[in-house]
Amino acid sequence: MDFLAAFRFLTIIPLPGRQPSPKEVGRSIAYFPLVGVIIGLILALLNWLLGLVLPPALVNVLLVVSLAAISGGLHLDGFVDTCDGMVGHKTVAERWRVMKDSRAGAFGIIGVCLLLLVKYVSLNNVPASWLVPTLLLMPVLSRWAMVYAVFAYSYAKPSGLGKVFKREADLSAFLVATVVALAVAILPAQLSGLIIMFGTWIIVTALAFYLKNRFGGLTGDTYGAINEIAEVLVLILVCLLARIGWLG
Repeated sequence: MDFLAAFRFLTIIPLPGRQPSPKEVGRSIAYFPLVGVIIGLILALLNWLLGLVLPPALVNVLLVVSLAAISGGLHLDGFVDTCDGMVGHKTVAERWRVMKDSRAGAFGIIGVCLLLLVKYVSLNNVPASWLVPTLLLMPVLSRWAMVYAVFAYSYAKPSGLGKVFKREADLSAFLVATVVALAVAILPAQLSGLIIMFGTWIIVTALAFYLKNRFGGLTGDTYGAINEIAEVLVLILVCLLARIGWLG
């Protein structure tokens, strides 16, 4: 049931059955990378199907669109709110108020446009032989990065959806998520996958530390921002390793 709760939370794909309780939603965090596996397989299937009739550049932009659509824009919304909250000299409370505003500000719009542009250009530069492993690694490691951020850093607000996950993100949940992420990193990619996972972890650690200082802790929006940035990091690291000849 916890996996189904994670699947319902992270995707818009409908499932039969009752809606999970808040506690079940919180416990589902251990299965975030496993949901990432399903998302990656969907992207790989779409890549194969679309590639039968469309040129690669168009397929790649449709994959970026599909990734956003599968999650219902959940993480992109958090990224936009985080960008808006970061700008200017504000108190922590003022930053929270900006992030709660349903209207997107200029900084958020600019940020999300640049983010999607980097995703698309990076995906275009992934070697063809590495495209399927990358489509698996990207959603898995980004969801694992969220689990790490929830587990390792304090939550900023006294309440909120992110608080539900923080209460349940104990060491066992983090270890389950890490085992899944490691398996996906090693099986298709071997040493290169480990390098990509380690590089993602290093930069996400620095990012989470920065966001924690900026917002007095992490929030649901910053978790979404971390997911989006981790997706981009995976793509950039794959391109970097290909450039220097370190891809297996």
